[in-house]
Amino acid sequence: MTEVGTGRGKVVVNRAMSLDGFIAGPGDEMGWIGDLAPQAEVDSVAAATGAMLVGRRTWDVGDRMKAEDPGRADYPFTGPMFLLTHRPLDPPNPNVTILAGDIGKAVATALGAAGGKDLEILGADVAAQALRRGLVDEILVYLLPVLLGGGIPFSPAGGVRVDLDPISSARSGAATILRFRVRK
Repeated sequence: MTEVGTGRGKVVVNRAMSLDGFIAGPGDEMGWIGDLAPQAEVDSVAAATGAMLVGRRTWDVGDRMKAEDPGRADYPFTGPMFLLTHRPLDPPNPNVTILAGDIGKAVATALGAAGGKDLEILGADVAAQALRRGLVDEILVYLLPVLLGGGIPFSPAGGVRVDLDPISSARSGAATILRFRVRK
């Protein structure tokens, strides 16, 4: 889903969200996403992704989910992984590049490694930092038919206003897939 002819992928914030606006439930619970997300669309987005930039909390939640359910399918992505954190992984993971510091440098590094494909950003804090700095091109939302009643909101309190232009909306299974271009 890269822009044709630019040779540069887009910076895309990818979110699954409950109807009441949460990207994770109480206790960072995210198991509901795999049950409701449309696999064909997830596979398509993963194929368009050249690199991922993930926040530490999201990384830790993913590790916890793998430990609790080792048979759970992984996100079908095989490119470079970048973890934005001030705490190194213990034990270290040779398949993950640790980045710390400025979000602009982190996004530039990860986008450069994406090989002309999209950079996918996962994690509420990392996405909020990138949006505040005007580094995000698109937001992709899988709106899922569930009310969580609490948890991690789509946009943390204290964020900045970000104007969006709708690109597309479609239904796939139980999900409504929304794409927005970030106005710059």
